Amino acid sequence: MSKLITAEEVAKHNTETDCWVIIYDKVYDVTPFLAEHPGGKKVVIRTAGTDATKQFEKFHNVKAILAQYGPRLLIGTVGSEAAASSAASTSKKDSAPTTTTTTTSPAPKKEATPVPTPSPAPQVPPPSSPVPHVVHKESAPTTTTPAPTPKAASAPEAKPKKEKKGLPGMENMFGELSPYCDPNWYQGWNSPYYSESHKNFRAAMREIIERDWIPNVQAWEEARSVPREMFEKAYKQGWLAGFIGPPWPVKYAGDYIVGGVKPEEFDPFHELILQDEFGRIGAGGVIGALFGGLSIGLPPVMHFGSPSLKDKVCTECLQGKKIICLAITEPEAGSDVANLTTTAVKTPDGKFYVVNGEKKWITNGIWADYFTTAVRTGGPGMGGVSVLLIERSKGVNTRRMECQGASTSGTSYVTFEDVYVPVENLIGEENKGFKYVMYNFNHERWLVIVEANRFARVCVEDAFKYAHKRVTFGKRLIDHPVIRLKLAHMIRQVEATHCAIENITYQMKTMKRGEANMKIGGAMALLKAQATTTFEYCAREASQIFGGLAYTKGGQGGRIERLYREVRAYSIFAGSEEIMLDLGVRQAMKMQELANNLVSNL
Repeated sequence: MSKLITAEEVAKHNTETDCWVIIYDKVYDVTPFLAEHPGGKKVVIRTAGTDATKQFEKFHNVKAILAQYGPRLLIGTVGSEAAASSAASTSKKDSAPTTTTTTTSPAPKKEATPVPTPSPAPQVPPPSSPVPHVVHKESAPTTTTPAPTPKAASAPEAKPKKEKKGLPGMENMFGELSPYCDPNWYQGWNSPYYSESHKNFRAAMREIIERDWIPNVQAWEEARSVPREMFEKAYKQGWLAGFIGPPWPVKYAGDYIVGGVKPEEFDPFHELILQDEFGRIGAGGVIGALFGGLSIGLPPVMHFGSPSLKDKVCTECLQGKKIICLAITEPEAGSDVANLTTTAVKTPDGKFYVVNGEKKWITNGIWADYFTTAVRTGGPGMGGVSVLLIERSKGVNTRRMECQGASTSGTSYVTFEDVYVPVENLIGEENKGFKYVMYNFNHERWLVIVEANRFARVCVEDAFKYAHKRVTFGKRLIDHPVIRLKLAHMIRQVEATHCAIENITYQMKTMKRGEANMKIGGAMALLKAQATTTFEYCAREASQIFGGLAYTKGGQGGRIERLYREVRAYSIFAGSEEIMLDLGVRQAMKMQELANNLVSNL
């Protein structure tokens, strides 16, 4: 139980050397934080001994700051003298000896009220119903022992729903509850796409993101890397493999999925929830660091690699032990795969390929253990392209590229200089690599679409909430018509894009792979352009609403400042907007030609 402290007691601690404040009925000893406060210590001391909630809300990103610093500064909860006396009385009563007609139990030792001590790094307190970290048993390096299916009682559960009074259907609401800050099915709207399995998965993922990721984003951004242990932690929590999409790879990742989801239940909408919830951190670089390489580098191995290659590489990567990246783009050819120049020539004994060439803008390259690499083994054009799995070894060199945004993703320049690659590392057949590269493009673009639209929604969320508390010229920002107009245009684009995302996700769920590649390739390209232009629009308008705060790293406008720098990465990555728009129309032309042929043959 939290220590009860009266407001009168808090008021006594009002000096520079003894400074307490009340925020949301919690008492914090901020004395050790005064020297760290970005706005100087005087502004904090002015509120010492008082309820500083209003001032705190006005100048801070409330959730992020409390998550980062709250646990080490929290010392109690505000309570009246009567409540404090009652709590003490109850404590004494509970510790009295318990007597029965047959035995007498000794009184349990009375526990002292814990005294918080500053920790070296801020930690987020675990939620009341934490997601259990299930550790899998592991066998030989090339074999995965599937994780045991958790018993129903041990499956992660959402926090108990509080009774919500008000509008009909509020009992089905989840998340922020602010309009348009989450997809509309979170707001109690009816949807044909989501089951209880999806809802449980959503609740479990939100707890994990709120606890393990959001409080650490700023520190990881500054360090420009995500700790390697977070990869294995994601595997043990039962969600890392979700980034490569369904079906859930039981052989390599075990059968435990967070939220009590069964492997056979995991579908594209679970993956949509995973991507969308993760996007709430508002940091494309951190997202890219975790699965930017995994989601595009591993699928060619999984779909076309030899059994031995899959057993080794897929097991290590999906258990978070190794990092893989996709190495296709080149300084000269760009993303024009058919004209790449990196060569792979067989040795006279036919046992190795000798690889020479350069790759550029490779996500996760500086940390990668494996490089899924497009090389030229034959003549010019797409017919001479193969794909090799290259392990980090002699002749493989990587260096970080300094980019406008997403620096945490480890974007790299990679050189291969006389790298000997065993012929067993050929993925699929020689000179058939072009189709292997193309095979995952729809899924790759879908990932970018989902992330970009959640980022746009983050812009809506932060701007909408800020507009309700920021006062200018005697009015809240939200009371100015021009601000409402900006928000309206942001909201309509985000909502329309999300509806299109759910529609195309349903086609991914119900169509076979070949049918989907033929029918939705053009629509996916157009939707990619729609999502990234929406993201760009919302980032700009949110910046205008925040003003100078969105020009400053960290603080209330920190997510907007960061996302604004990442817009270009999403509009260019996986196909630039111009190419996507052209591809969408060209695919429509092909479908029209097919339709004309069908009509003429009737």
